[in-house]
Amino acid sequence: MASGIRDKVAILGMGCSRFGERWDAGADELMLEAFNEAKADAGIDLKQIEAAWLGVCLEENNVGKTAGPLAAALRLPRIAATRVENACATGTEALRGAAYAVAAGAYDIVLALGVEKLKDTGYGGLPVRTRGVANDLWLPNSTAPGAFAQLASAYAAKHRVDPKDLKRAMAHVSVKSHDNGALNLKAHLRNRITEDDVLKAPTIAAPLGLYDCCGVSDGAACAILTTPEIARALQPGRELVTIKALELSVSNGEEAGFRQWDGAGIQTAREAAARAYAGAGIGDPRRQIGMAEVHDCFSVTETVLMEDLGFSAPGRAIHDVLDGCFDRDGALPVQPDGGLKCFGHPIGASGLRMVYEIWLQLQGRAGERQLKKPFDLGLTHNLGGHPHQNVCAVAIVGRQGA
Repeated sequence: MASGIRDKVAILGMGCSRFGERWDAGADELMLEAFNEAKADAGIDLKQIEAAWLGVCLEENNVGKTAGPLAAALRLPRIAATRVENACATGTEALRGAAYAVAAGAYDIVLALGVEKLKDTGYGGLPVRTRGVANDLWLPNSTAPGAFAQLASAYAAKHRVDPKDLKRAMAHVSVKSHDNGALNLKAHLRNRITEDDVLKAPTIAAPLGLYDCCGVSDGAACAILTTPEIARALQPGRELVTIKALELSVSNGEEAGFRQWDGAGIQTAREAAARAYAGAGIGDPRRQIGMAEVHDCFSVTETVLMEDLGFSAPGRAIHDVLDGCFDRDGALPVQPDGGLKCFGHPIGASGLRMVYEIWLQLQGRAGERQLKKPFDLGLTHNLGGHPHQNVCAVAIVGRQGA
């Protein structure tokens, strides 16, 4: 069996643009904003980067179908550059390509960057009409809120959860995200809300209300990767942050065929997490993972994922949520930066943005939202698609040797 990539790849530097409705910047400027921070953090010259991966999901008109716009915006020295796309896991897919190239020994220093420029196209994030000819043929009457509302209903039915209790737990998730986002200078949404605001908001797809749904944003995030040996030589005295595991799981159609899937969880998340935990040597994720950034496209998604990722026992997620276990000062903080819900969701950048937050927290550089409890390992999770057919990515990063 393959040995995986545990501690074979170090994060040399990271950067992230401000997320939001960035009318002031095009995709090029967003890429530069993230890259310049990462390069300064890494302390390297442009010519030291040997290969690059660009993640873009929807905005081909702004960014194109190749990695050429990345090479042009950053003035990369005519090195190998690849554009990747994997739905909402696109940013993590760029990171995976770069990380595996270093782990394989193909390159010494590489770049992964994800970007999306959505707001000036009219893409709202809660589409009644889908986007693109292929989607219009396959999913003409399907929406993301409708699909994840079914996840909420299935979870409540399976675990015999009172709908009012589920709504309260979902509201707690949304309030938590807004509280955390208010402390994040780069977040798209920085307004605090109350549980009452959530419960009284207009319904989008029952039981999901307006504040249970994330929107989309403009933004970019970037990582520069190398080997631990090179990182130590370039940054003597700096504690290394390494990649422990990076796994993908893609639906094969069984969930959509209603064979054994009960609709109350994300099967691919369970499988990607299990492989990531095995690769990282994690036997008790609730105890060993110190913080998590998960794909909270809807408040119910974050809630259900707490069980899929092994942070809560089956049927206990809503109780753990309401008990504050996943609050910023809880036992296992989730989304201390505001998550997709409030930091924002530029689709191609989100996976890298999640790792960026863990990177900052591990180094004590998260400002007002810095976690008080030290930790060694953090987890990121992306979900691209609908609960019944999707791609899930799970990454675990942390201090070298943890």
